[in-house]
Amino acid sequence: MLIRQEIEKQEEKSFSPFAALSAKTRGRKRKEAECPIRTAFQRDRDKIIHCKAFRRLKHKTQVFISPAEDHYRTRLTHTIEVAQIARTIARALKLNEDLAEAIALAHDLGHTPFGHAGEFVLDKILQENYGRHFYHNEQSLRVVEVLEKDGQGLNLCWEVLDGIKNHTPDDPWPATLEGCIVRIADRIAYLRHDIEDAVAAGVLRKSRLPRRQMQVLGKNILDTIVLDIVKHSRNKPKISMSPAVQNAMDGLYAFMYKNVYINPVAKKEEAKVPILIRQLFRYYHYNRDFQKGLKSEEEQLQNTIDFIAGMTDRYAINKFEELFVPNEWRSDSPHPRG
Repeated sequence: MLIRQEIEKQEEKSFSPFAALSAKTRGRKRKEAECPIRTAFQRDRDKIIHCKAFRRLKHKTQVFISPAEDHYRTRLTHTIEVAQIARTIARALKLNEDLAEAIALAHDLGHTPFGHAGEFVLDKILQENYGRHFYHNEQSLRVVEVLEKDGQGLNLCWEVLDGIKNHTPDDPWPATLEGCIVRIADRIAYLRHDIEDAVAAGVLRKSRLPRRQMQVLGKNILDTIVLDIVKHSRNKPKISMSPAVQNAMDGLYAFMYKNVYINPVAKKEEAKVPILIRQLFRYYHYNRDFQKGLKSEEEQLQNTIDFIAGMTDRYAINKFEELFVPNEWRSDSPHPRG
C-alpha cells in the first residue's frame, strides 16, 4: 500500500464526519498522477509554498507601508500566522488541517503592493475607465489558476480554490469547514498582530484599547478566541463562537478601523500610493513593447492588471523612480557631446 493511501485511511478513521477528506476531493481541472506519499491537499500546500507569488508576499504591505524596520508584519508573515491559527483550530476540531493550511497560504497571493491601499486604487482605476472591479481574492484565484507556472496555473483541488475565492467577508461562506476556519483565522490574525504593530509604531497605546471588549478577550486575544471557537464548534457542522466573543471581536475591529486602519498618522504615506499606482498603470498599459503580441483590448488590460497587482512594494517604488524621477546630474555621467 502507498503511504498516501495509508494517510487517507487514517483520515477516514480519525477525522470528524464534517471534515473534507483528501481521498474524496472534488478533484482538479486537469488530471495528474497522484503522489505516492502526499495526499491531494498536502500536494497543493507544497505547490503554493514553492510558487513565485508566495515568495513575493515578503515584500508586500500588511498595514504599514514598506516598513524599514524588521519586526513589522508583512503580507507573508500575516499569511504564516493565518496558517498557524487555521491549523490549530482544524486539528482541535478533527478537520483536515492540510486543506486549511493550503487555503491559508494562498489566500492573499493576489494582493497588490501597498496592501489594501493599492487594492483600492487599482479598483478605482478599473471602475472609472473600464467598468469593472479589482478584488484581491479573485486575483489570488487567478494567480493559482492561470498566472503561475508560466500560464499553466498550479492545478489545485476544487476545495482549495473555493476557500481562496470565499475568504473575504463580502463573499459566500466556503463550502468546507476548513475554508470557513481560514476566513475566521484571517480576521483573528490581523486583529491581534495589527494591535501589536500599531503599539510598536506608537500609533496606539495598550491603555487605549476598548475596556469592555478587552475584558472579554483578555490579555491573550488569540488564545481566547481560538478556545472559544473550538468549544462551540467541536462535533458540529458549523464553525461558530459564543455571542460574547463574537461581539467583542466585532467591537475591537470597529475600534481598530477608527484608530489604526484610517488613522492619519499610520496612513500618511498612503496618500502617495494613488499617484504611484496610476502612473505605473498608465505607463505599462500604453507601452507597446509591454503589450507586444496581445491584440485585444481585454488581453492588454488584463496583462496590465496582472503586472501591477503582482508587484511588491519595493519593486513598484523602484520602477516609479526609474521611470518618473530624474537622476541627479553628475559631471562624470555619460552625456551627449555638442
